[in-house]
Amino acid sequence: MADPVLGIDIGGSGIKANLVDVDLGDPVGERYKVETPQPSVPEAVAEVIASVVEHFGTPGPVGCTFPAVVRRGVTMSAANVDQAWIGTDAVALFHKTTGRAVTVVNDADAAGLAEMKFGAGRLRDGVVICLTFGTGIGSALFTHGVLVPNTEFGHLTFGGHESVEDWAAARIKDDNGLSWSEWGGRLDAYLNHLDRVFSPDLFIIGGGISRRFSKFSKHIAVDCEVVPAELRNEAGIVGAAMAAAAL
Repeated sequence: MADPVLGIDIGGSGIKANLVDVDLGDPVGERYKVETPQPSVPEAVAEVIASVVEHFGTPGPVGCTFPAVVRRGVTMSAANVDQAWIGTDAVALFHKTTGRAVTVVNDADAAGLAEMKFGAGRLRDGVVICLTFGTGIGSALFTHGVLVPNTEFGHLTFGGHESVEDWAAARIKDDNGLSWSEWGGRLDAYLNHLDRVFSPDLFIIGGGISRRFSKFSKHIAVDCEVVPAELRNEAGIVGAAMAAAAL
């Protein structure tokens, strides 16, 4: 077995990390979680990332996810984090504070990479759309196993809403007290919209809500196969480690 690689999943409220066997896609240690500093400005988050790396104390590259469009290591947007991240060279910043080789990828892209290699998308061809439902909606688009990065389908205008995640994210179900039938109907409408535009062969539904797939799947009638993610909340960590290992 190759040396495990550290994957760090950075979110707006929490930062999760673990060592990963990237040959098997399995976490090999105990997951470590800390709160995202508030305000979540770059320097404060970088200090926390350095402490996470120190906590594990293992050598080698580090992979980080980030809730933003990421181009060549620069964060170009700021979903649920401080706006100061826009235009920040996250790779350079994290390298400076950790002293390690660091990769930074969009959080949903990382989760999608993990699902395609080790989870619900393995051995699947054609067009696959992975969606993560939580505070917002993340997306990862694959064609014949190749990632099309930074799609951000959760920010599409839909049904009179400037951003569909403000209508159909898992957070909206909880905040508005929606039943599984009501939220499942919204999800179905959203999936039908994506189906009309992209004609995918498979939807993978991820995020914490994927554990409750049986509660809402009966309300999905889109003419496309829909399955729950298999790696669930570990997908981002695994995908981050995969990206670091490929560095």
